Amino acid sequence: MTTPDLRRLEQFVAAMEEPSLAAAAARLHLSQQALSAALRQLERELGTPLFTRSGRRLAPTAAARSLYDGAPSVLSGARLLAARARAAGAERPRVFVVGRSPAVTADEAYELLEPLIDRPESPSITVRELFPSAMTDELEQGTVDLVLRRGVALPDRLAGVTLTYHRMRVALHRDHELAGRTSLALADLAGSPIVVWAPPHASFYTDFLVAQCRRAGFEPDLLVNRVQGTPPATAVLTSPHAAAFVTDPAGPRSGGRIVVVDLDDAPQVPVQALWLPHTTDPLRAELLAAYPPA
Repeated sequence: MTTPDLRRLEQFVAAMEEPSLAAAAARLHLSQQALSAALRQLERELGTPLFTRSGRRLAPTAAARSLYDGAPSVLSGARLLAARARAAGAERPRVFVVGRSPAVTADEAYELLEPLIDRPESPSITVRELFPSAMTDELEQGTVDLVLRRGVALPDRLAGVTLTYHRMRVALHRDHELAGRTSLALADLAGSPIVVWAPPHASFYTDFLVAQCRRAGFEPDLLVNRVQGTPPATAVLTSPHAAAFVTDPAGPRSGGRIVVVDLDDAPQVPVQALWLPHTTDPLRAELLAAYPPA
């Protein structure tokens, strides 16, 4: 039994992800016969069947599902390693690309990256906003090196760690009935709709916010923000009667149209770093070392 080469593994992944052998072959620019032969060779190398066959349709076995659990990450890591080797060979300076979810502000991302920014030979760093639905794909494609998001549980096929926690506050429109208060309890928001950026069960952050409201004794009336990609506090500009949970400092925003108010019983909101498993990165390691586990 031998270890499969990367090309064969790539062919296997296509067969797992496409609805038919024909579609997988088209994706790889191969004939169906060539792809079928490659999959049989992979089975011989592993010493176990990966598919049951009925005509041109393939049904994955338990062995195939087990192999697929790690195969995309292995392929992505190999592509990333090759790209870094080519860049080093060409003596091009490396750019460390960080994706941040809309729930992590640009200011917060900068502060989290300061251990790299402040070092004597700071690398070139680019921070991009990245929606949760694209995080896994962009990490696997190598277009970002690290992702910062609000979360605790790890997405499939990714590794990660909680870097730190931020204090939660509430953003209100200046015309909101609670906007004149210097601080609030979570329960004070029971009569206000809560603006979120994704429906429940589609976002860890939404589920986290709902759980905090329930702990405070009320079921939140949720509004999904129709403007995406802007600072979280601006959500109340289009919904002046609503409240938005933010991690911004207390005080006025947007020329005084928004006020961010402290919460007396404020929960701490986690910030998580995500990356490709089975990969090493000296810049990532240096950054994570600045945030030792509590």
